Order: sequence, then structure tokens, then C-alpha cells
Amino acid sequence: MLEVNNTTFQIDSLIITADKTYFYEVKNYEGDYVYNPEKDEFIKMPQHKIVNPLHQMERGETLLNQLLFKNGFKIPIDAAVVFVNDEFTLYQALSDKPVIYPNQIRRYFNKLNSIPSKLRKHHHLLAEKLMSLHITNPTYKHIPPYSYEELRKGITCRGCRSFSLNIKWAMCVCEDCGCEELLSDAVMRAVIEFQLLFPEQKITSKIIHTWCQIVKTKRTISYILTQNFKVVGENRWTHYE
Repeated sequence: MLEVNNTTFQIDSLIITADKTYFYEVKNYEGDYVYNPEKDEFIKMPQHKIVNPLHQMERGETLLNQLLFKNGFKIPIDAAVVFVNDEFTLYQALSDKPVIYPNQIRRYFNKLNSIPSKLRKHHHLLAEKLMSLHITNPTYKHIPPYSYEELRKGITCRGCRSFSLNIKWAMCVCEDCGCEELLSDAVMRAVIEFQLLFPEQKITSKIIHTWCQIVKTKRTISYILTQNFKVVGENRWTHYE
């Protein structure tokens, strides 16, 4: 666990060689998944959307690059997502992305081990520096106190983050930058945001309807939630997991 520019990030696995630093986002996913290239998203079948591990990898790579530069190290980073579970299957596999599948791991590291590599003093200094910067007890001291009541409600534009969104048919259109997004995708972004801010709260159509603001009917919210989550309970006790 490391921090740079008031932002924390985690390194799952890192290999330092003479020419490169190899950064790995390791996932132990089990079951059947599908990648949708049009939306650049991962779905756990049949229809549970998950955080895109490639986005997590890119974020970690960017922050590690900033950390290395800040501490005076100039070494290229080669990043990849590694799926380690033999029970993992990805349909519409990513042949053009930095992804290593379970049945490729042995071959990948055999190839890596065959590359001549002589470590020098600055490589050891880099390893020691990363170890010294490791945060053992993250406090999240940079997060200010907040409450549901005081936060502004509404869906922001995925492009410019403006609140100036209008719904036209099944699309959200930003008045400021013209960015368009499917209403269902915009609502799901808002749900993920809500879960991050209030992890102890149950997801209900009522609270998400209030959180989104711009969606006219609670029925529309209920439909989107039903398509993406498991329905738990009945009537006024209904919530989504």
C-alpha cells in the first residue's frame, strides 16, 4: 500500500529487472465472465457488472510511475492483469490487451526468466524505497467528513463531470459538453458512487431515485436495478445486492 500526491494505491505484485519494472494487477476471479469491447466493461455472467481490472491496472501503473519519478527513479513500467484462478473463464477474450490467463502463467514466467538481467545498486535502492514507503495502517486521513443530507444529488456527466444532464429517450445528454450515455449506464455509475460513499446503506429504488434526481420515475430505477442486481425481500423491504 503506497501513497503519492495524496492518493493511495496498492501493488499486488512487482518484479524489478535490469531494464523494466513489471507491475501486476492480480485477480483471483472464479467462474464465467464476458468482456464487452463496445462498453469496455467486464460482466460476471449472467449480468453482474464488475469494476474493470484493466482500469485498476492503468490507475496503479500511473500512480507508480508518479511515485518513481518523485523519488528520482527512471525505469520503464510494463503492466499487466493476471488472472490466477484455474476456474476462471473469460469469453470474448482480450487478445490485444496486457492480460495473462491462468494457462499462460507458466509459459510467461519461463520466458521472463530466460531474459538476461543483472541488477545494480539502484535496483536494490528502488526495492528498499518501495518497502520503506509501504503503509501498514492506512487511515484515509484525506477523506473529509460528509453526510448523505449535505451532498449534492444528481448524476454527473461521464465526460466533463458536470451536473447539467438531460434525459432524451433512453440517453443522458450533457448540456455543457454534448457527451451522451445510456441512461442505464449513467444510473449504474451513480449506484457505484453511492455504494462507495455509503457502504453501510442498502440499495433501494427509493434512495437511488433520490440520489439520481434526474430520472422521472422510481419504476425506471427499479427496472435498471433489477437488471443489474439480485432482488432481496418484497414490497417495502425490497433491496438489491
